Amino acid sequence: MNNDELVYIKGLAKQFPTIAAASTEIINLQSILSLPKGTEHFMTDIHGEYEQFDHVLKCGSGAVRRKIDEEFGNTISEHDKRSLATLIYYPEEKLEIVQENEEFLEDWYKLTLHRLVQMTKRSASKYTRSKVRKALPKDFAYVIEELITEKDEIEDKEAYYNEIINTIIRIGSAQGLIIALCNLIQRMVVDHLHIVGDIFDRGNGPHMIMDSLERYHSLDIQWGNHDVVWMGAAAGQPACIATVVRMSARYGNLDTLEEGYGINLIPLVTFAMKTYVNTDCSAFKIKYSDDYDTRDLDIDTRVHKAIAIMQFKLEGQLIRKRPEFNMDDRLLLDKIDFTNKTVKIGDTEYPMKDVDFPTVDPADPYKLTEEEELVMKRLMSAFKHSEKLQRHVDFLYTKGGMYKIHNSNLLYHGCVPIDENGEFQKVNIYGKEYSGKALYDILEEYARKAYYSADKEERDKGRDIIWYIWAGNKSPVFGKDKMTTFERYFIEDPATHKETKNAYYRLMENEDVLNKILKEFGLDIEHSHIINGHVPVEVKKGDSPIKCGGKLLVIDGGFSRAYQSKTGIAGYTLVANSHGMNLVEHETFESKEAAILQEKDIVSDTIVVERVSNGRLRVADTDIGEEIRISIKQLETLLWAYRNGVIVQK
Repeated sequence: MNNDELVYIKGLAKQFPTIAAASTEIINLQSILSLPKGTEHFMTDIHGEYEQFDHVLKCGSGAVRRKIDEEFGNTISEHDKRSLATLIYYPEEKLEIVQENEEFLEDWYKLTLHRLVQMTKRSASKYTRSKVRKALPKDFAYVIEELITEKDEIEDKEAYYNEIINTIIRIGSAQGLIIALCNLIQRMVVDHLHIVGDIFDRGNGPHMIMDSLERYHSLDIQWGNHDVVWMGAAAGQPACIATVVRMSARYGNLDTLEEGYGINLIPLVTFAMKTYVNTDCSAFKIKYSDDYDTRDLDIDTRVHKAIAIMQFKLEGQLIRKRPEFNMDDRLLLDKIDFTNKTVKIGDTEYPMKDVDFPTVDPADPYKLTEEEELVMKRLMSAFKHSEKLQRHVDFLYTKGGMYKIHNSNLLYHGCVPIDENGEFQKVNIYGKEYSGKALYDILEEYARKAYYSADKEERDKGRDIIWYIWAGNKSPVFGKDKMTTFERYFIEDPATHKETKNAYYRLMENEDVLNKILKEFGLDIEHSHIINGHVPVEVKKGDSPIKCGGKLLVIDGGFSRAYQSKTGIAGYTLVANSHGMNLVEHETFESKEAAILQEKDIVSDTIVVERVSNGRLRVADTDIGEEIRISIKQLETLLWAYRNGVIVQK
């Protein structure tokens, strides 16, 4: 034993001061290795659709319903199974309906509590008693532990448990216990959640999604491009701020900024109403949802145009500031011929739908006016001082990253940039070229500097890199040659709107390419998978989320309502449990109210991706299992040190 090992073992001895304590922990850890692997739930491209996200989260993409089927089989009806599932998803709301309509409420309480206790036992069966105890709700911890723990010393167990339930009903605690059990079942059915990017934009509830994720018991997040641009905005990057506001205006979600995050938009609104009062804003229509207040339409349309022009100016300034980004083709304001109402893109002149830009000086088109400067200054202050936004973004940094390696799965939002030959593309990041895993690592390093670095120059570099991650032509999470926002607003010709995807998306079925990526990230090519989202799976066109025989899984099927007409479904999620991996296809989610009243789930199909051929996966087969084996080895070294007098027991 060398000196470093001895120092570590002495530290471990403080936690386990005797042979008995160390031995007990070894026995405990060794037994955990034999437990079934916990269920992992993968979701991506949520895009602010809070109600659908919340429903999928609560049902575990069908995991709760599978537990009901396992526990009750054919002993209860399909109607009762649906009712029980809905109760577990929405206990408070379902109880209100039951209390209004159930004639024999006490009998319903008894039956329901018995079923929920059975479900809790089933859901907790793959965990240690210690882990279950830590998950118990404080108010009902003792009661639930009594109900789900077998009492061998009690002769009449049934009478004992019935008396507990009868007493709970008699003293008026049934409703509270039902809610506690339902929440516990949700908690125990899914052990760990993976969010593979794009929580923000399009839908109006990203702040509520983030609130839910903050409360979730175990998760990780891989940043999507729409997350990154919000992170840049929170860090004070001007082009990111303008982009976030423009996207919010475009989808009629300015309320998310004002009410969700407390960001004051009055200076921007005042500026837009004054400056764009007699301006053609027809190219800036709002893509609003059913709950949008159309009385705001005129104001939001002007805000939309005002912030879009500011965005194009700020992006132009940034592209000129950072020539290494190699994005000069996105400098278009200076290519406008205001007399002929055209813009030159490449070698072609295109007519423009709109050149009514009251703040653009043709002699210096990327310069903000004094009023625009003031508006941006106030927006930057509002974003940086939004307590809730800063808390959410800090959470993204704490729980997230550009990629994640977990249980032989490589998770990232977009792609690994490659050329048509499958070779990793090199990207110049401040004078040095990076590719593959190194590119991911350096981008994440600078993204963190953008938010945390005390060095002004490094922080500035980081903030600009965040914008590149959002829209750069070789950004892994964007994965396209250009972002044609300008063309989509101002040019009719659809050919100019095209954004060519990275070769990665054309080589998804090439096993050699996928193996090369897995090796680059240090994974075994025989038993590993790549899981990503970002690009909707167009089921209508016969596209499949399963690529290369299951080596690559694309789980963005159109969670966002904006995509559903294109994809034909309402999203894919992935569930990996001790039996294997299943892709879950979802129907369109109507509303929370419909889900409760109709007792309708939105899981329409389950596709088996991989089945464990020999028994079940155990904790021993996971990353946690490897950590446990290391701990056991260290504890065994501690035992040796005690028994050989190297360390004295206390």
